[in-house]
Order: sequence, then C-alpha cells, then structure tokens
Amino acid sequence: MFFQNVIGQEATKNRLVQSVKEERISHAQLFAGPEGSGKLALALAYAQYVSCLNKQAGDSCGQCSSCKKYAKLIHPDLHFVFPVVKTTKIKDPVSDHFLAEWRKLILENAYFNLEDWFNFIGVENAQGIIYSHESDEIIRKLSLKSFEGEYKVMIIWMPEKMHAACSNKLLKMIEEPPVKTLFLLVTENEEEIITTIRSRCQLIKIPGIQAEPMRIAIQQLEGAAGKDVDNLVHLSRGNYRQALNLLQLNESTRYNLERFKELMRFSYGRKFMDLFEWINKVSGMGRERQKIFLQYAMGLIRENFVYNLKNPELVFMHEEEQAFSSRFSPFINERNIIPISEELEKAYQHIAMNGNPRIIFTDMSLRIVKLIRK
Repeated sequence: MFFQNVIGQEATKNRLVQSVKEERISHAQLFAGPEGSGKLALALAYAQYVSCLNKQAGDSCGQCSSCKKYAKLIHPDLHFVFPVVKTTKIKDPVSDHFLAEWRKLILENAYFNLEDWFNFIGVENAQGIIYSHESDEIIRKLSLKSFEGEYKVMIIWMPEKMHAACSNKLLKMIEEPPVKTLFLLVTENEEEIITTIRSRCQLIKIPGIQAEPMRIAIQQLEGAAGKDVDNLVHLSRGNYRQALNLLQLNESTRYNLERFKELMRFSYGRKFMDLFEWINKVSGMGRERQKIFLQYAMGLIRENFVYNLKNPELVFMHEEEQAFSSRFSPFINERNIIPISEELEKAYQHIAMNGNPRIIFTDMSLRIVKLIRK
C-alpha cells in the first residue's frame, strides 16, 4: 500500500512521512477515525514506508524487496491482529487462522468494516472478538528478531473488540516494547479502548475524506458514468465505503431498509401479529447484524426528522430511502424523535451486552408502537 493509493488525507500523510524522516517514530500509535476514512490504508502505507529500503520524498519506492513483500502483505516482519470468530473447525481462533482471507480482502479493498469482514469469511451472524489467547501469539511474534527490516510491525485492527485479558497483556507489551517494534492500532471507537492503552499511544486523528479527493475517487469507479457524482459525494459524508455502497445499493443496506420499513409500518398500524413475526425474524439474526440494523435505524430516524426541515443539504439518504421517507417522515417529529432514538439506542446497548434478543426487540417494538403516533 502506497500513500498515493490512500484517498485524500494529505495532511496526515505528510505528518507521517515527516515523522519517519526526522526519526520520531513513536512505538505505539493509534489511528482513530470514522468508517471509510482510510485508517487501515494509512496504517499499511505508513508501515510500508517505515520498512522501505529506498524511501522516496513522500512515498515508498515500490521496487525494493521489502515493498514487493508488502504489496502482497507477506513481509515476515508485518503482523496482523483482528476480530475473529469460533467455527465448527476452530475452537480457539486467532488471527492467523484467517490470515489468507484477511490479506485477500485488503488487497481487494482496504476500506471495509467489521460487517464486510465477517461477510467475507462467511460468518455474518457471529459477534467477533479478539480472544484472550491472541495475546500469546502477539508475545511470541514480537519476541522474535526482525527477519529483514529494521522494525517489526504489529497492526491491530479494531482493538476495541479486544478481550480484557488480551488488552492487559498488550498493555504490558506497549509499556515495555521489544526493541524496534511498532504497534499500529486502527480504531473507529477510541473511547472503547481501555484508557491505559490509549494513554500510551500517540493519537493520529483521521477525519472523513475531503470532498474533492472523494469526487475524484468516485469518478474513477466502475459504474460511476452517468451518476450524479456531486450528490454521491454529499451522501457519502467522507466515507468511501458508503460511496461504494451508494453506487450500487448493497444487499445489507437493502435488507436493513426493508426491516426498518416493516417495523415502522407495523408499529403505526398496530399490527401486532405482523410485529411479532418481525420480532421472530430479527431475533434470529446474529448479534453483529442486529447491532448494524439498530445503528441503521437510528440513522434513518434522524434523517426522517431532518427531512421535514425541507433543506436537502442536511439530508443524507439515497433514492430508495427518500422514496419511503417522503411518506413516512411526517410521523417523526419533535415530540417523538428523542424517545424513539433512545429506545433504539437502549436496544443496541442491551444486544451488545448479550441480552436476550427476543425480549429486547419485543420491548423496543411495543414502546415504538406507543411513540409513533405522538
């Protein structure tokens, strides 16, 4: 991964390059930013630049032995940690069990999220985690000498999903790191990482992608011809993954939209038999998909409220969502927007804490029935 392959983020790229030139490489760095901003791509480009044997003015050379191995993500001094799941074949999973799939997904598109990752490995109904025994693998790998480069690099994606026991062992490694070891943590929710780890990392704040770089990136995508690129830039809100989804509404977004429409229609119409069937349906989804649906629903409730303001610059919905919202939005108003949002947020928190989905969705739905006609 080259810095030139990362969309936008010029200020961050320059800062990272300068830190290497001035030999101010912090041994633990936290790349924090919203979904689709290019955090992982930046961490990979930075790791490649640090390891490059013939660094150029603002990027890796791409020709040395290190860069060629980084291009395939097979450099022996590059290590990854990321959320995984238990399967029928793997009872105590660690990241290395899924390393081939991980490399393949990154090489296809480094702008993915947790849902994309689990869909890619075919476990979309699971709730992933970085298990406690992953820490033994981290210690083992970083205790070895560097094979080729000056630095051993450990990229930890979504450290907020790390088991507490693993976090505590990682903290010890960060406090007393092996010589020439570089930890790059990549997160969307820095507040969920334990404070002791956050405080020991240099924070690299990464904003959403700026409008002009996003416009150029979208124009280069297959299927962008004839599309309203300016509107796609507006709707993506600095999220390149969202831009990809908007070009062709993906199956997950369409599924969530249908479930949202059903919930609101059944709740307003007080169709309790249909509502209980809906509860059975969503209760059978995996916890990650349930959380993604609830996040989607919270966002769409907000958009429906804003839609009533008749200011298109403040609305971020694609055509199918707007088609529904043009009829539904009048029912979301200043009397019920906050309590409905709170019910969805509460359901999300309870699902995340491994509560019973059927009870959670039943309680949430019945409360929305009361609120939707306010």
